[in-house]
Amino acid sequence: MGWFSGGYGFSSMGVWTVGGLEVSTGKVSSIEAMNGSTVLLPCTYSSCIGIENLYFNWQYNDNGTLIKLCEALIPMEGVEPKVRVSHERVEFVGSSKSNNISILLWNITFEDEGEYICFARNPKEKNRNHSAIFTLIVVDQMKEVDNTLTIIIVSALGGVIGLVIIVMVIKAVVVHFLQKDDEKNKECLVSSSGNDNTENGLSGAKTENKGTPKA
Repeated sequence: MGWFSGGYGFSSMGVWTVGGLEVSTGKVSSIEAMNGSTVLLPCTYSSCIGIENLYFNWQYNDNGTLIKLCEALIPMEGVEPKVRVSHERVEFVGSSKSNNISILLWNITFEDEGEYICFARNPKEKNRNHSAIFTLIVVDQMKEVDNTLTIIIVSALGGVIGLVIIVMVIKAVVVHFLQKDDEKNKECLVSSSGNDNTENGLSGAKTENKGTPKA
């Protein structure tokens, strides 16, 4: 089989290394998908010194037996691999230009549930190899997210905000009426003061008239 020999696979190498060449399935290492759907099994590789004849494969862990799904050799960076697919429902969707060696698994069944291993080996790094596991969980239907707590929190916040708005409106109305009352009281005080002065002036005039002696 040439470079597609079992000696390059995960099962025969049996060594997981960290540093240098690394493969990753991303921040999420598992996914739930509905029976009959198509899922992406993500995997990317990275190397500090670059690659040369990078070998990679995908394998499925069937109760301890590793079943090869696909494999390929990337001669150098930027050169697309010729992928040999060993599973009828597997499709390679990666690209060496983005260090991507992901695959699609079409029309999944409950038998497809389990661990999928992305393996890579870089001769340029003295045959350093690395693997990453991605777990597939197959379900009848997706779980419904319970938004009850979120709704309660949003409703409570809405109630508090509404109460604050109502209090501010009432306060503004009360202040408005109080200002009007103050203006009216000031007008009344001014009018009352004017009337008092007028009356005082008239009464003083009358007193002076009464006090004048007859000729």
